Parts: sequence; structure tokens; C-alpha cells
Amino acid sequence: MEKDSQAITELINGDLAAEVVAGELRSFRRGPVEYMHHPSEPGWGHTDTEMFPVIGPTAAAAYRVQVPRGNAIQDQHGLLRELPYTRKSVSPTQASFVKEYKAGTPVPNSKYPDRSTARLLIWPFDFQVEKHFTLEPGALRITFRIRGERDMPFMFGYHPAFRAAGGKTTLDACGALVGLEKIQAAGDRAFPIPDCESVVLKGESGIQIRTAGFGHFMCWSPDPGMVCVEPITYYPYASGAARLHEGFRYLEGDPAEFSVCLEPVALP
Repeated sequence: MEKDSQAITELINGDLAAEVVAGELRSFRRGPVEYMHHPSEPGWGHTDTEMFPVIGPTAAAAYRVQVPRGNAIQDQHGLLRELPYTRKSVSPTQASFVKEYKAGTPVPNSKYPDRSTARLLIWPFDFQVEKHFTLEPGALRITFRIRGERDMPFMFGYHPAFRAAGGKTTLDACGALVGLEKIQAAGDRAFPIPDCESVVLKGESGIQIRTAGFGHFMCWSPDPGMVCVEPITYYPYASGAARLHEGFRYLEGDPAEFSVCLEPVALP
């Protein structure tokens, strides 16, 4: 496995191309058309990240999350995003990355002290998260495999950011049309799309986002030039920070698997 945290991985299949930097999807293109938001553009300083083992805000609960074992101190969207990816393998159309965590290991919180009072984050279970990119004919498939201790509680979400075209942007979400203005009006709570596994983002170009294992989406847009369309296992504002534990799933098999398929589509 390669330890270079800034290694650039390029995948090509026909007219599709993807670029991954340190496990983060930095670019996905069909020909000259770019679908992903770039960290240098206004709105958000990333292109994607993962939300694990919790989704949502924890500050209102003093960063403590109720779990069956030990002490869980989590900032917004969990601690997985604070861990570096290691590249496991690469080929012209595939690449895989992994993050590992040992129970009870303190992890420095990058939001401290400017945006959080939690200096260190802790989770009382071992886990491993694999992220696999496969550039198929016509689509980019991203597969996640979560391994850990049996009965470990968790939530999981994927947080990709796409380019948007301001007021021209709409989301076809299981038959409901959602405009960018409605997503922006939801603010940091994000706009929920429950019980839905496939959406189409329409703007200057179109991309279908098909998922398996999640069950829901939420959407966030801090700038009219970008929108995050995030598959999630649980919408955290359904219960509030003090009751986040109500949204946990529990590891039963090994591994738990989730997938996201990004497929460019032609617009009428």
C-alpha cells in the first residue's frame, strides 16, 4: 500500500476520465464537460468526503454521542474525514483506498479551536473503511465497504459536490423537482429527500446519481455555483443532536457495503 497522502490517481475509460487526490474525487469528466465542484471554486474547499460514524451536528450535545460502549466524542459528520487515506491498488480504470481506526485513539479535530471546542475526537470501536473507484463504460462507480466490530453503531453518508448553474439547476428526485433556491433556503440543515435512491441533477449538463444501501439523500448549497447531493443512511435533523443515536444502524455482516454510481445523461 502506498503511503503518499497526496498521490494523484487518474482513471480513463473511453471519453470518461476521473482524478482522485489522496482518496478524494477531484474531477469527473465526459470529454470537456466537468461535473464536479473544485476546491478552489467558491462555496466549499473539497470535492467529496465521507460522514462516519455519525452524520450531522453534535455541538448542541457537547460533542458527546450516546453509544453502547465507552466514550464517543464526535464533531459534525464524525471523525472519518480527519483520517488520511492510503492507496491500496490502482489500474487504468480502478483504484482503491483505505482508512483504519483503532478504538479509543484520540484524533485531532481540524475545526478546533476556530469552529469547535472539541480538541480531540474519540470512537470506542475499531473500524476500517475502504473506498473503491471503478470507471465503467458510461459511469463512475464508487463503492464503500465498512468493516468493524460486530454490533458497532454507525451512520454513513457520502458528501460529493457538483457544479451547479444557479437558477438553472434542478434536481429530479424520485419524481419531485427541487430547484437550487429551495436547497439553499434550507441552509446548513440541508434539504432532505427521504426514501429515494436515484436522482438526476440538471443544469448546463446532466448527471444521474444512483445509490445502493443508503436509502435517502440530503442536499446542501453554500454557493449557486455548486451543490452537494449526499446519499445518507439517516437525516440527522429528524431527531436533533441529543438524540442522534436514534439514527444508528449496527454492523451485522462484514463488510457493510454502499455504492454510488455517477452517470452523465443527455438533457432534452
